[in-house]
Amino acid sequence: MSVHDVVQRCQALFDDLEFNAVKHWKAAQPGRKAIGYMPIYVPREIIHAAGMLPVGIFGGGDQLEVIQGDAYYQSYICRIPRSTVELGLTGKLDCLDGMLFPSICDVIRNLSGMWQIMFKDKYVKYFDLPQNYDDSTGGAFYRHEMQTLRNDLERIAGAKITDEDLKRSIAVYNENRKAVRELYGYRAQRPWQAPTSEVYLVLRAGCVLPPEEHTALIRDYLREAEQQKRPQRDNARVILTGSFCEQPPLGLIKSIEMAGCYVVDDDFQLIHSWLLDDVPLEQEPLEALSAAFLHRSVSTSSKYDEKKADKGQFLLRQVKTRGAEGVIFAAPSFCDPALLERPMLQEILAKHKIPYTAFKYAENTGQMAPIREQAGTFADSIKLWSAA
Repeated sequence: MSVHDVVQRCQALFDDLEFNAVKHWKAAQPGRKAIGYMPIYVPREIIHAAGMLPVGIFGGGDQLEVIQGDAYYQSYICRIPRSTVELGLTGKLDCLDGMLFPSICDVIRNLSGMWQIMFKDKYVKYFDLPQNYDDSTGGAFYRHEMQTLRNDLERIAGAKITDEDLKRSIAVYNENRKAVRELYGYRAQRPWQAPTSEVYLVLRAGCVLPPEEHTALIRDYLREAEQQKRPQRDNARVILTGSFCEQPPLGLIKSIEMAGCYVVDDDFQLIHSWLLDDVPLEQEPLEALSAAFLHRSVSTSSKYDEKKADKGQFLLRQVKTRGAEGVIFAAPSFCDPALLERPMLQEILAKHKIPYTAFKYAENTGQMAPIREQAGTFADSIKLWSAA
């Protein structure tokens, strides 16, 4: 496939709020099951090892009119739970046999309880992630959570999930994460060849495709992107951060690029890049997944930093390793984790004389002009002062 073909396929998957790719996967083999998950992270390896399809649910974006969902949440709550409720109540998620709600924030915790009430015939689990990173405390807790999920999925599948099943699935996702790292590395080196608006769609396809198919799709895109020569511009190289849960509209990403910014790193769809390297296959699988989560995972505002000195260090490394010239804080309106952490990160960037700017959005943001103007002014200021 050409770059155009790959991107068009990913765009079609992104636009399809009926989740037909999931329906086709299930129909190909009667008895197959699909388990949905909300951002940011769940151990998809366990779902895959059960022979089920993990399906990422990131709300309805700007394509869905929210009517019923607004009755369930106050207006000062971020939009993703309301649009997710709308997806559920309008039958768009009927292809899912269960839903996982990881511990992102209080809003998602509440959504898990509401989901149990609304969809009594579906498997629903609030998947609690550790905030203590000691192996004997947080690690033991997390292994217990994963074992509970394993037991639940065994019951739904009617079959045991063996350690060998888990190791095979870990190997599959190791390869998928490797492909994602290759994609992000290529974009950081040559952002004009792999625009973030395309990279985002390629990643998003992994929320509805089996991981093996998604890995092949990423490599198709990388191979074809290298063949298609695109003009290089004198754009500002920026990190985009704060969008770990509710995703920005695709138009917002395009607006930032059109304003003269190359996004060389981001925290979109963290599920694909949460673990920073391969999960070892020699260890007991749940032990290996636990250690990877505790000690080799990204930093984000929904995770607890044990030491104050650790705050912002991950972001500083992103700036350095990606060759970024500035940081754009883009957070959903009313996102408490992102907005409460932002001042601390800004203080650290200011201390290191790294330029930054900030704005808020909703997944259905319609007016992009002010954001484009702000991003354009920021890019111009970077070029002006770096030249000076």
